[in-house]
Formats: sequence, C-alpha cells, structure tokens
Amino acid sequence: MRFASLGSGSAGNALVVEVNHTRLMLDCGFSVKETTLRLARLNLLPGDLTGIVITHEHDDHAGGAFKFAARYNIPVWLTYGTLKMVGRYMPNQHDLQLNLIDSHHVFTINDIQVQPYPVPHDAREPIQCVFSDGKHTLGVLTDVGRTTPHIEAQLSGCNALMLECNHDASMLQAGPYSWALKKRVGGDLGHLENLESANLLAKLDNSKLQHIVAAHLSAKNNTPHLAQSALAKILGCEMDWIGIADQMLGFDWRAINA
Repeated sequence: MRFASLGSGSAGNALVVEVNHTRLMLDCGFSVKETTLRLARLNLLPGDLTGIVITHEHDDHAGGAFKFAARYNIPVWLTYGTLKMVGRYMPNQHDLQLNLIDSHHVFTINDIQVQPYPVPHDAREPIQCVFSDGKHTLGVLTDVGRTTPHIEAQLSGCNALMLECNHDASMLQAGPYSWALKKRVGGDLGHLENLESANLLAKLDNSKLQHIVAAHLSAKNNTPHLAQSALAKILGCEMDWIGIADQMLGFDWRAINA
C-alpha cells in the first residue's frame, strides 16, 4: 500500500491511495487539466484510477471531480447528502457512475477497503476515510471542526495518518480574515488548528505509525514549522519526520511496509 497527494489546502485537494492495481483518488478539487498534470507528477494517467471517493461538497474537494470522472469514465462514491449538494459541478451531459455510500458502513473497491466515518464540518453529510489493504491502514482526517470519540476510534492504531493542521489559533485571530470567517474556520464545524490536531494525536495508539503528514495548512494562518512542531512534540520525534502536504506539490509516494 502506498499513497501520495496532488495538493492539499483551500485551493484544492486530492489524495491517491494505491494497492496493487487499484488506485483510488480521495477528492478532486482541481480542474480536469490541473488534475491530469498533477497525476503525471506521480507517473499516473487518468485511466489508471479505479475510482474517486468524495468527502463533501466544498469546491476545494469536489469542484473538479465530476467533470474529471465523466471525461475519463471513472466511478464516483459519495454520501447521499453530498450528492444532493453537488449539482453545480455536474457536466451538462453525462453518464456518471455514482455510487451512494453510508457514512458508517465499510465498502470495498477491488483491493482497497474503505471505512468512511462522519465528521463535524459545515457540509451536508461530510465524511473522512480509513483505507486498508487487509494488513495496513491509512487514516485521513481533514475538514473537521472538532474531534470526537468516534474519530479517535477510527484513527487509533493506523500505520499512516494524514491529519489536518489547518491553522495556528493566534495567527488566525491576528490574521486578515473577516471576523465571520475567523469564527467559521475556528468553530466546531470548521477546521482543526495545530494544537487540536496534536491533542487528537496524543489520544491515539501510534505504536504502528510509519508515516504522518500534516494536511490542509492555511496559507495565511499557519506555517509548516508550527504544524510540524505541534505534532513532533506529541510523538517525541524530529520535526522533519512530520511530512507536509503542500498546496502546490502535495507530496510524493509514501509506502506502508510490512
């Protein structure tokens, strides 16, 4: 099992998870052209993808998914609530393969098992996911305003984690956002800040952890150094062991070993 990011942040998100010849893309917030270019950095063609899983309807996660899926005949999995909100992204004429999922029920796409789980975020029926090949697990958590015991249970014991470190609380309060946007981002249905992510990490079983990547960093309200510092303090590791999912470059393939 291995995984890589096409980019992570408010300008667009996409993650690729690969097991054998099964490749799933989690979210697609880039244009068709941009997604294709970013896949090429990973030596992938659009036709190499088995499916796309959508976490929620916000533009930076779903904005390009349906045109991309229609162009290359790629099936899409999403919750009913998300489906009800994505009409504006649909191409005018399409024959999309849309598969509805329950936010609590595991499903399998070829060699990859996907465990969705609900999260508090300001969307209709948002989910995040844990991916498994039967032996290894990759837990993904972004776009969440607060943690819950259910989230902790889903992410505990993973071999790899991609955790939201959206903002630094002090930078957000002193930053350029309007007061209303600051309340939204920092609220219970917004995004996790560095110390909240660190506190979540401290509650998990990290004994099998091989990779951790800080994701969805705000360009105006956070820095990679602050995110890495918060997570490294919990794990007692060097800061450079904490990966960063970059907005422009994402991150290259990371393999989960036996």
